[in-house]
Amino acid sequence: MTIPTELIGSMPRSNELLAAMAAFEAGSLDGAKYAAIQEQAVRETIETLEATGSPVATDGEQSKPSFLTYPVEGLSNLSPDGVVIPFADGHTRQLPSLASGPFRYKTHADEYLRAARRHAKVPVKQAVAAPSALSLLYPSAGITGYSRQQFLDDLANEAEADIRGCLDAGAHVVQLDFEEARLSLKLDPSAGLLDDFIALNNRVLSRFTGDERARIGVYTGPGADQDSTHSLDVDYADLLPKLFMLFVGNFYVQLASEADPDRVLRIIADHLPSEARVFIGVIDPIDPRVETAEEVRDRVLLAGRYIPVDRLGTCDDAGFAPFADDQSTSRQTAFAKIRARVEGTALAAESLGL
Repeated sequence: MTIPTELIGSMPRSNELLAAMAAFEAGSLDGAKYAAIQEQAVRETIETLEATGSPVATDGEQSKPSFLTYPVEGLSNLSPDGVVIPFADGHTRQLPSLASGPFRYKTHADEYLRAARRHAKVPVKQAVAAPSALSLLYPSAGITGYSRQQFLDDLANEAEADIRGCLDAGAHVVQLDFEEARLSLKLDPSAGLLDDFIALNNRVLSRFTGDERARIGVYTGPGADQDSTHSLDVDYADLLPKLFMLFVGNFYVQLASEADPDRVLRIIADHLPSEARVFIGVIDPIDPRVETAEEVRDRVLLAGRYIPVDRLGTCDDAGFAPFADDQSTSRQTAFAKIRARVEGTALAAESLGL
């Protein structure tokens, strides 16, 4: 594959895995049996991804409760009354909030990566929560005896350890999920919140060498949960120039569901750092229709009019089930869409004589 292609991360969970998750939470399934079911789900997901021809795999986030909350799942110093994220269809997701300090990760992502690599024959990428997203856990009222600055110091250290652990464990690439970037402009049109997010993420990313940053990427999109988005109405022109200020070597940008892809591609071409690669979304996970390989090819060829092919890759617009309970897309549909992306990207490379 001369044009690289990667999935964003999550895949729909099987009914068996979801039932096991519910039973474990209810206390009717012991930890050992639950872990065995999770491992089986990871193995089956990777084997099926490899069967699509995907040159890069993930664990499908089969063992994660969500792309965002995995580091804090099970911590005793959380309360459930955190930030509420509203989606266009009316449903919401609510984050926990930190009740007391200090802030520490309970789970680091290299645990998922090491489990996935046991089953994979192709390189494995690992998605991690961006520190900017986890900064939303600190309550606006503050915490007595634990300042926001202390929290941010601890968060930066934990986020660095999360990324570095995955690099050391052999990740093909470590991808920061920065879905809150576009949403931040809806919450704060002045872009002050976005600027804070960028600064925090770069505080962490600046701790890595140039060679390490070449294996780090950042994903942005308008959300994709239960076939709905939270910020598709926010203009990419307000986000992308700031996004490309992040100290990473790879950018993953939702594009297939954009109304005017030419306009977005022009913005990308104007602001993409000279040393970076951009993976453009050519598959829409919340569209129930499976795209054809020819549609994907045409989307890649369109991107190639604006972006040098040696700095271009393809991806899906988002993960297929970023929250574990999201059953809006079937596993069969998700894998079919991935196969279309892989085959369509190969058709585009052939058309370009690569």
